[in-house]
Amino acid sequence: MKNPFRSTLCSLSVAIVLVCFQSDPCWASEAATPEQLEFFEKRVRPILVEHCYACHSVDAAKLQAGLRVDSRAALIEGGDSGTSLEPGDADASLLVEAIRYESYEMPPKGKLPDGEIAAIEEWVAMGAPWPDEPPPQSDRQRDAFDLQQRAAEHWAWQPLTSPTPPPVSDTAWPRSDIDRFILHRLEQADLRPSQDTDRNSLARRLYFDLTGLPPTADQLQSFLDDTREEATAYLVDQLLDSPRFGERWGRHWLDLVRYAESRGHEFDNDSRNAYQYRDYVIRGLNADVPYDQWIREHIAGDLLPSPRLHPESKFNESVLGTGFWFLGEWVHSPVDIRKEESDRFDNMIDVMSKTFLGVTVACARCHDHKFDAISTADYYALSGFLQGSDYRQVRFESLQHNQAIADRLSELDAKYQTEIEAALSKPSYPPTPVGAPLPPDASLVVDYATIDAADYIQNGFVFGDRPRNAGELQITSIDGQPKLHVVRRTAAASDRFWDGLRSIHEKGIHHRNSLLKIPRAGRTLRTPTFEVQQGNIACRVHGSGHVVACVDSHRLVAGPLHGQTIKEFSAKQNWVHLNLQRYIGHRVHLEFTPAKDATLEISMVLKNASPEQLKAAEANEALQVASATERQQHLDEIMTGESDVASTVRDLVQRWADARASLKQQIQIESHAAMAMLDGTGEDDHVLIRGNSSNPGKLEPRHFLTAITGDQPLPIARGSGRLELAEQIVDPNNPLTWRVIVNRVWHHLMGRGIVPTTDDFGVLGQRPTHPDLLDHLAIRFQADGRSIKQLIRYIVLSRTYQMSALADPAAVAADPKNLLWHHRWPKRLEGEAIRDSLLTISGSLNDQMYGEPIPIHLTGFMDGRGRPGVNGPLDGAGRRSIYISVRRNFLSPFMLTFDSPVPFSTMGRRNVSNVPAQALILMNDPLVVAQAQRWAERTIERFPSSADPSVAEQRIRWMYQTAIARQPTGRELQLALEFLGSPTTAETLTDISRWADLAHAIINTKEFIFLR
Repeated sequence: MKNPFRSTLCSLSVAIVLVCFQSDPCWASEAATPEQLEFFEKRVRPILVEHCYACHSVDAAKLQAGLRVDSRAALIEGGDSGTSLEPGDADASLLVEAIRYESYEMPPKGKLPDGEIAAIEEWVAMGAPWPDEPPPQSDRQRDAFDLQQRAAEHWAWQPLTSPTPPPVSDTAWPRSDIDRFILHRLEQADLRPSQDTDRNSLARRLYFDLTGLPPTADQLQSFLDDTREEATAYLVDQLLDSPRFGERWGRHWLDLVRYAESRGHEFDNDSRNAYQYRDYVIRGLNADVPYDQWIREHIAGDLLPSPRLHPESKFNESVLGTGFWFLGEWVHSPVDIRKEESDRFDNMIDVMSKTFLGVTVACARCHDHKFDAISTADYYALSGFLQGSDYRQVRFESLQHNQAIADRLSELDAKYQTEIEAALSKPSYPPTPVGAPLPPDASLVVDYATIDAADYIQNGFVFGDRPRNAGELQITSIDGQPKLHVVRRTAAASDRFWDGLRSIHEKGIHHRNSLLKIPRAGRTLRTPTFEVQQGNIACRVHGSGHVVACVDSHRLVAGPLHGQTIKEFSAKQNWVHLNLQRYIGHRVHLEFTPAKDATLEISMVLKNASPEQLKAAEANEALQVASATERQQHLDEIMTGESDVASTVRDLVQRWADARASLKQQIQIESHAAMAMLDGTGEDDHVLIRGNSSNPGKLEPRHFLTAITGDQPLPIARGSGRLELAEQIVDPNNPLTWRVIVNRVWHHLMGRGIVPTTDDFGVLGQRPTHPDLLDHLAIRFQADGRSIKQLIRYIVLSRTYQMSALADPAAVAADPKNLLWHHRWPKRLEGEAIRDSLLTISGSLNDQMYGEPIPIHLTGFMDGRGRPGVNGPLDGAGRRSIYISVRRNFLSPFMLTFDSPVPFSTMGRRNVSNVPAQALILMNDPLVVAQAQRWAERTIERFPSSADPSVAEQRIRWMYQTAIARQPTGRELQLALEFLGSPTTAETLTDISRWADLAHAIINTKEFIFLR
């Protein structure tokens, strides 16, 4: 029966909720937010500098049209044609009109790309935020950029201190040193902390903060019944040990690394196997990996000499951390491929520096940082670490196991080669031929006869630990019988020993990338990086497979635009020619993959080689083959004889074959794959003048931030240098790393960081409210083994954390922003926690962990290119929100409404908006309605109908305790009974629609989505 009270209840709920939105709208403030200023610095100022300053700034040789664009005031003042900027109104701004080519055509040399025009339009629409900075001066007037002075004058760069907890008058209140730091400041302001929160609120607060889920009624009652003094500490330890902890705090971490499972842009292509990184994060947080190890794994987990292994499956965990570098957006087949790489690197540097260091290094891409002690040289020094690194799909589950197999195989082959050579050591046996390497030549990219060990790079073990040399002995099989084989040419050669490898990839949605059709994970050889000069590349190969020219690290190849970078070849071709004419001046390396169950040998790669040079290479190889053939003939003669030597060698060959066959049985054939880094050729990057990828300047040696370690080149043993970079980041003397992470934890637990701008400790960020407390936490964190869980435990057991949200009016008047922490702010739950709560109270939560993402449920409004072909279930199969697919172009409307971030860059502090759409979605969203119905059904099942009139009251009390962790007040209980229909009847107790409406009403209370 339709409940007659429902429409009244819904109208009342909406009215109550909307009252909350009548004051202090976020768009009314004229002050620019840190995020808006960052948008200007990263997206807008570089455009103005590159395209406009030459004619419209204080540095212009001749100011054109009387217009300057190097300050907000100058743009508003305008030039000969009047004002150029109408903040908040892009269509009315002459600046926007000009770059659209609607009146003036600026810049005159060519229209800006659509993306840059859109950035300026968005900037103007948000009010044209501009930092508060001195008026621009010409180069002749401007003081020199003094990095060291900036570092000396700003708090964030100062060394960590070990402050002594200050004295307090009220010695009974503090439970920890945290409380002493807080109380000291309050007493200085003649304020008192609020009372302790009630135990119901404390339990709910702890459950949500530590696990992201509400306590069940039984869990809550168990805590309330525990009267021991250490009951809270016992509960905290339980929650920290819960596997739900990693899911909750994993979502916080994923915000930092802009986690998504698609690339955005056109077609929203898959970020293949991104979910493996998500699972790595959850496992790592549950395992409480020390934070310095955590950073090492992210920066250089592929290079650690002793990687961290999964405790049960023993697979390599550390390498998975490097996947965070590649979680960003990728452009499908860009025209300007070097610019696309510059933009990708910019995002990677931005995410790394904000996440681990809390500074906006990316703002120094085009010029020395306008405010912080970060130079353009610092930016490109960090870019060099990325230039020397590469992307791969790593077979992480088999990596350590098969590495051991590969090492044993090398030892095995070397052993039998040595023993057989010794047995064959007779004067009549021809000596091992020495391949004559090509003389040094500018055309030579790589010659595998002379390659350095550091440049022998592969993803996997298929090509052995070194090239095979002409004349050395190998074993092969003829008609199932082992046969000794003389290697015919010096080359990097795949080994059939590894045939049959199977890599498991997620099913995915949009696999338009041509590279994904080639089975390359764990089967690829990579050449050193080189610069294309004339475009003709010749590869000397024997066998069949694919060669891929990876240009400027671009890997999203779809359609014909960059199709010439991929070439398939057969065993009939000994020279494979690539036409890379369009990539002259670009950095390239080649990747070779053998065909399935086939062999592949790569002898050398030449660039711009003349016919004479190709013939010389062929002649050199012919000498090797002739010598090896002669040796093979002598060997066959010996082996067909009945001499003691032949008998000995035949026995060794059989033992060798048996040993290899036995070892092959131990290969881990099947393995999941994940995105990860592969160390490449060590390189420094060029400084790009004004950030322009087509205008490179001097090379900048790789080093860490000058303000911390100086600008001397970082001593790098080999390769990219990321391992050395990681050690600089985790150095205990680097103050940024440790302050940033403890501030993040404080922010998530307390609702606001000690430094409110969690991702920006620079001049444009906010200063710490309690700098001594920040350093105290950082020093203690280091001393406690860099344990995130111990840090959380320390904070949540403090009296500061456990304060009530009820504030003293006098304290609010004295400190309206609560900067001194005299009470706890009520904290709104994130979209994921709200959704997970709905599933929990309805009994629908599926606690399965890990695995491929559940496809996003698509509403009728979620349309466009790249729309997933699979529509996920409305309830996400009951899985927690962290396991629901995150597709950049098709984000959940529910999550977006509750401020889940768009995964573009680091978001350590989510927006917390208060908009009507939130109330409306809780009222009308099909998921909410369905879960309210299931909650009602569950309630009736738990308290079956009977003649006892108290059943309705029992149900209502249980629903309140389940949803908001407290009993209803007398007034609430009475209103609920009246709403259901009083007096209670059999019809009331069995009418699911009435109970579903009550459930829905409780869900729509503010208390359901807020922590008190």
